[in-house]
Amino acid sequence: MQQAGQKGAGAPRVAGSPLAVIEAWLAPVEGRRLLDVGCGRGALARHLVARGARVCGVDPLGAAVAEARAGVPEAEFLETGAEALPFAAGSFDGAVLLNSLHHVPLPLMAAALDAVLRVSAGPVLVIEPLAEGPFFEAMRPVEDETDLRAAAQAAIARHVSEGRAAIVREHTFDDVRRFPDVDAFLAKIVGVDPGRAAAAARLRGAVEARMAQWGTRDGDGIRLDQPHRAVLLCRPAGL
Repeated sequence: MQQAGQKGAGAPRVAGSPLAVIEAWLAPVEGRRLLDVGCGRGALARHLVARGARVCGVDPLGAAVAEARAGVPEAEFLETGAEALPFAAGSFDGAVLLNSLHHVPLPLMAAALDAVLRVSAGPVLVIEPLAEGPFFEAMRPVEDETDLRAAAQAAIARHVSEGRAAIVREHTFDDVRRFPDVDAFLAKIVGVDPGRAAAAARLRGAVEARMAQWGTRDGDGIRLDQPHRAVLLCRPAGL
């Protein structure tokens, strides 16, 4: 099992939390109208509502939206893709794409960024997992997101280079994740995408071996850090 900082585990980064970045970079959260893009089943919306935000979540998967509505009745949820947001310009005080840009179909990534920047009067915070790190390596037998994650970073870079967005600030950090066993890890990645269920069941042994190779023993469980890049974007003046 890899130890932190060993060869193959990637350069050590400061530990962080996507939720902490969201709260700090979009502060004050309380009272603000925030758009949660790729809201899934509503986990982030629930967190933001509990801190006083007025939240609207969007997701293209109807089943996820239905579950979000049931679980977070204080928020509003719509079934739509990020590239087709049905809101007027400047409808929100800020927007968040948490681990969602790389799930947008590649031909629609630029349109999705344009749409979110259009409807947000304030900053747009994109937090994306990088194609590296112990968590990523353990997940690869089930789904290798190398190309998808690289495409998300490239889409951000193109938007900036073309003058369609400007970077206000950015930060790379390790999201520290701990799991008691392989089944808990598989439940996590299948929960994010139920379409992974069959592969997760079939490849359980391979995943368990990679957890042993890449993970760090931490008490009774295994630590699998996932490097993330957070980028705070704004719409350039005049656009």
